[in-house]
Amino acid sequence: MAADSESDRSSPNIFIPNEWSNTADAIANCSVASPIAFVCGPKNSGKTTFSRHLLNVLLQRHKKVAYLDTDVGQTEFTPPGLLSLTVIDKITPDLTIPCLKTPERCFFFGDISSKRDPVIYLSYISALYDHYLKEYCTDNKTKFLGTTTSLPLVINTPGWVKGIGYELLVGMLKHMSPTHVVKIRISAESKNLPPGAFWSNEVNNDSVCVIEINAARQDHLKRSVLVQKDARLLRDMRLISYFRQCLPSDMTISTLKELTQQLCALHPYEVAISSVEIKHLHCQVPLSETLRSLNATIVGLAVSSVSEQWPQCVGLGIVRAVDGPSKGLETSRKVIYVLTPVPQKVLEDVDVLLMGSIQTPTALLTPGCVSPYMSANVLPYI
Repeated sequence: MAADSESDRSSPNIFIPNEWSNTADAIANCSVASPIAFVCGPKNSGKTTFSRHLLNVLLQRHKKVAYLDTDVGQTEFTPPGLLSLTVIDKITPDLTIPCLKTPERCFFFGDISSKRDPVIYLSYISALYDHYLKEYCTDNKTKFLGTTTSLPLVINTPGWVKGIGYELLVGMLKHMSPTHVVKIRISAESKNLPPGAFWSNEVNNDSVCVIEINAARQDHLKRSVLVQKDARLLRDMRLISYFRQCLPSDMTISTLKELTQQLCALHPYEVAISSVEIKHLHCQVPLSETLRSLNATIVGLAVSSVSEQWPQCVGLGIVRAVDGPSKGLETSRKVIYVLTPVPQKVLEDVDVLLMGSIQTPTALLTPGCVSPYMSANVLPYI
């Protein structure tokens, strides 16, 4: 397929430098039928922008491309706190616009940094990569594309490249078999990754193509190259956008206050406490305080399986309230009230509530508004 011009492929507000375009084209047009590109580099170097640009370039040659997101703090297609494998089938022209998509498979890590539990973090990523290999890189798996063609894969990584962060990158690369490793370098040399195949003990590693490119802040016309971002604000906006899906898409909402009021008016799902297992991922909570600790928190809704080591996350929910057993109260219904955009058909299989440390956006707890986790009207048991 003929490559589009640089101006056609770039976002309206982002200029993709020639070095980046040439690298993406080289990966897309390489001799490997379905390349696996591992993108890494320090914080604020443009990894996500380059990854999404590469995704668009690959989609010009392939019907579908897989995207493995390993940055729990700055997720691309899911709310924060998730590690996910998403299959993309449409080009996103504007790289400045965040877009939520339903992942092929994901795990609820429950924190915005891998340092909370590096071991389980690496285990989740390995499991997602293994799922990709099993489903999209074997000849007997033809149901997805109707052919034996594998899907290309783009792997985006966090900007923590020193200390434990460096060890995690090495662990990922040793488990995976990328065809290309793209290292983005910044001007502060001490913050960059080591040159070459830093994860390998082999002097000459010909099995992978290592490409080093420079981070770019502005072009000669002072146009922004990178998506400017406030990390905390982006996380809140992704969560707000996610729970906005609880409401009809054609509903007109112009302010966060209106959104909060509409969420308050929704009937949450009513979940029997006896039907779910409650797990705290990164702390120990006394059994007597377990239910109380859930109130007004964001939880991962997961499905356990005998054949799977870890429960698969199907989405997030806000716990509006907990009507748990209390001494001297016989009217307790022993239920949890949950607000979520996850379809009821999918919710019927949820049997695990995972609690991490993902905070409810303050915009949904604004003084003067009724908080959306408080409500008396509920949907039937699930």
